[in-house]
Amino acid sequence: MGKYQDDVQALLRLVGGKENIQAVSHCMTRMRFVLVDPSKADTKQIERLSSVKGTFTQAGQFQVIIGNDVGVFYNEFTAFAGIEGVSKDAVKAAAKTNQSVIQRIMGTLGEIFAPLIPALICGGLILGFRNVIGEINFFADGTQSLADVSTFWNGMYSFLWLIGEAVFHMLPVGIVWSITKKMGTTQILGIILGLTLVSPQLLNGFSVATAEEIPVWDFGFAQVQMIGYQGQVIAAMLAGFVLVFLEKFFKKHCPEVISMIVVPFCSLVPAVIIAHTVVGPIGWRIGDAIAAVVNMGLASNVKWLFAAIFGVVYAPLVMTGLHHMTNAIDSQLVNAYGGTNLWPMIALSNIAQGSAVLGMSVLQRKNERAQQVNVPACISCYLGVTEPALFGVNLKYGFPLVCGMIGSGLAAVISIGTGVTAYSIGVGGLPGILSIMPQYWVSFLIAMLVAIVVPFVLTLLVGKVRLSMEDRLGEDAAPAAPAAAETAPAAPAAEAGAVSVKAPLSGRVLPLEQVPDEVFSQGILGEGVGIEPTDSTVVAPADATVSTVMEESRHAVGLTLANGAELLIHVGMDTVEMKGDGFALHVKVGDKVRTGDKLITFDPDKIRAAGHPVTTAFVVTDAGDARPTFATGLDAVAGQTEVMRF
Repeated sequence: MGKYQDDVQALLRLVGGKENIQAVSHCMTRMRFVLVDPSKADTKQIERLSSVKGTFTQAGQFQVIIGNDVGVFYNEFTAFAGIEGVSKDAVKAAAKTNQSVIQRIMGTLGEIFAPLIPALICGGLILGFRNVIGEINFFADGTQSLADVSTFWNGMYSFLWLIGEAVFHMLPVGIVWSITKKMGTTQILGIILGLTLVSPQLLNGFSVATAEEIPVWDFGFAQVQMIGYQGQVIAAMLAGFVLVFLEKFFKKHCPEVISMIVVPFCSLVPAVIIAHTVVGPIGWRIGDAIAAVVNMGLASNVKWLFAAIFGVVYAPLVMTGLHHMTNAIDSQLVNAYGGTNLWPMIALSNIAQGSAVLGMSVLQRKNERAQQVNVPACISCYLGVTEPALFGVNLKYGFPLVCGMIGSGLAAVISIGTGVTAYSIGVGGLPGILSIMPQYWVSFLIAMLVAIVVPFVLTLLVGKVRLSMEDRLGEDAAPAAPAAAETAPAAPAAEAGAVSVKAPLSGRVLPLEQVPDEVFSQGILGEGVGIEPTDSTVVAPADATVSTVMEESRHAVGLTLANGAELLIHVGMDTVEMKGDGFALHVKVGDKVRTGDKLITFDPDKIRAAGHPVTTAFVVTDAGDARPTFATGLDAVAGQTEVMRF
């Protein structure tokens, strides 16, 4: 008999039987199902199973949370059900059949642009800084800029354009590379195709409108204009997908013995030709049309209505993932019009949601547990990262989300009404003003003031009526003395039989509620802490036995302490999708480790480039009879700073 025989049998029945399972896999803590008919899954009964810690549906996958022992459970389940498990990529692909066309398009678009966002933000800040030192006339009665009166700043103004040009003019290179990476084809071919779109041999795309003559390739029977696609988004995306299609086609039909020669040549050369003769010109016109339509809405007689609607709905768009489409639109607006007035509204929406959290922080100032979430969520929101605020606070209570949406809508109307324009995508919060064209700073500051004050005041007024005394004072949380003990830097060293657990990573130790994954943040897998790492080596937090590893993805490890408590260290969120790229595992199941021994090394930049948070969850999945306490709000050193005590 299997360890989980009863629960395995029950789970198979409760998900709708074998015939309702399209695919199944598992990660470090969860069973991942793609169901033919998700409505047949009886989630309430499934969550009552003793081995199940919770369920949720995400991106077309029905996920059942098991914990560290998920590998054993999975093996027993597939053996009993008589089905063959598949890879996580296959599950992910199958899950897309449960998504709408819009969801699949937005998901793909988001995955393509996620690795590009850091560069776009950096580029936006650089353009803003260049404008401050080179375009604003501070000196000589308003006739000279800092670059005009200083050799150093004139050199800096010129030098920074090296980076700005690389980010915005050469953007097609990054887009085509990201498409090939996302679609699993040869990335260097994508880079080369992107380079052919912005080659200096071509007439710069930004100079086409003023060019007296456009050079051509003359093939005798036809002429092709030698136009570059600097800054073009849609054209680059279409070219990238053409390359992906051709490479996959030739890989499928070409004999393996000659594929190394045939596939790259027969994929790249036709893709370049098609890019410059067909999809490039089409993409250029589509991109210009999209930008023109959006710009028309933002410049029409009813632009205030367009702005109000966008300001109100942007936060819900973030929660659905549909907000990714704005990256492409912003980039196209920058290319077509030299700036974007869409992005400032996004920054204002983020500020408004942060202000709603600020109101909640004031209302719950005596609720220490709530403040552990409120304060960091507010700060991160003001710096442009909204997910902790949206999911951890505003959506939880409902009314702060609505108050933020109202403030965002009003601020957006002011922004559009006064013509606020940004150079490019920037930091989507208070620092966002650095990406705004200086002539609009005063207008943007007024809009920012509205985005701060209105949600804050509304949240205070509504919260005084809607929030219970327990929510405001924390009467439903742990008593004050134990709570204080849990956040103390360390428990008394003389405590009999105590087990000290150190930080597995160097970095800032956060309350678990701030981990950007609902399975961890809601404590479904157990209590613990989050760590925002400052290094890339995971070490053993105590003397322990390695109980679980993910040999394929190498992103997590389970440990069992001498007192029987079980710990889980999970590096990053959703990093199982990286299939081990950027991770190295240094232990195997059954290994005995001592405090400070190396467990995992990882590349934080690769995690971020793949669009995943690098925040690491460190939880107690089974405390046994012990009652662990936790230390948060401190900077920890791996293997030295105590963060748990049993």
